[in-house]
Amino acid sequence: MEDNLFRLHWELKSKTYQHSHYTAFTVCDPKLRRIHKAIVRDRVLHHAIFRILYPIFDKSFIFDSYSCRIGKGTHRAVKRLENFCGKSSQNNTKNIFALKCDVKKFFDSIDQNILLKLIKDKIKDNEAIWLIETIIKSFPKGLPLGNVISQIFANIYLNELDQFAKHNLKEKYYLRYCDDFIILSENKEHPIYLVSEFDSFLQNKLKLHLHPNKIIIRKYRQGIDFLGYVVLPHHRVLRTKTKKRIIKKTKRKYNDLQNKHISEESFNHSLQSYLGVLRHCEGWEIEKKLRRIADNQAGKGRINKK
Repeated sequence: MEDNLFRLHWELKSKTYQHSHYTAFTVCDPKLRRIHKAIVRDRVLHHAIFRILYPIFDKSFIFDSYSCRIGKGTHRAVKRLENFCGKSSQNNTKNIFALKCDVKKFFDSIDQNILLKLIKDKIKDNEAIWLIETIIKSFPKGLPLGNVISQIFANIYLNELDQFAKHNLKEKYYLRYCDDFIILSENKEHPIYLVSEFDSFLQNKLKLHLHPNKIIIRKYRQGIDFLGYVVLPHHRVLRTKTKKRIIKKTKRKYNDLQNKHISEESFNHSLQSYLGVLRHCEGWEIEKKLRRIADNQAGKGRINKK
């Protein structure tokens, strides 16, 4: 390991470094995603660059960008949405509308030259730019899913959208998690106007497109589906598809336990993970189902009742 690090250091210093090929595989999370994994020495470099770039760019990001940032994450994004809903609806006394959008094939569609230009606007060191460009150009098109450095690159890219929403369109109730974003409005006509504004900006500035099948306008009282949860005026519930997936996975884990493909510790770890998700919403009914699955099929006391 030490020899490899010294070799990597020499290659960087002499500018002979070349990024290795990626290993591609597919995961279901919950939909099929194509992941590209770099070898260890390249991942070490990715992490090092991430640690340098993060503090430089993060301070220029808007507060309400929640993906892959310290102190943010999915649960804080959903909580912020609830806070926005309370303010916009005047403590749930009036109905409001939510526009939810998704960028079509985001990682595949990122223009590498535009990304490099955005990075060069802040990073003036030629050596650093050479290395960053080497890594970006190591992938044939867009950015690879599965790399830590792709996370900061994605936020740099979509920060342009965030700034447009907050400063050009002056949208007060806007938030984004990766390529999903939501805006709240007091009337239905405004979100329709925003769709064309966002799509035009994305195409002209970033060479991206809104996913035509994922442009959703809903009344707050109907529930706003965001990051696995559905936000309603007085409570939060788990998305129906997520409920079904948790039940299905728990049953499959039990079968794996019975066939000795996993340990009891692994089974319990999965159950506690699902229960942790339910603690962020009104999930009593599905929690009872999970406990029944464990108690009836795997024996009493299988779930640690924390």
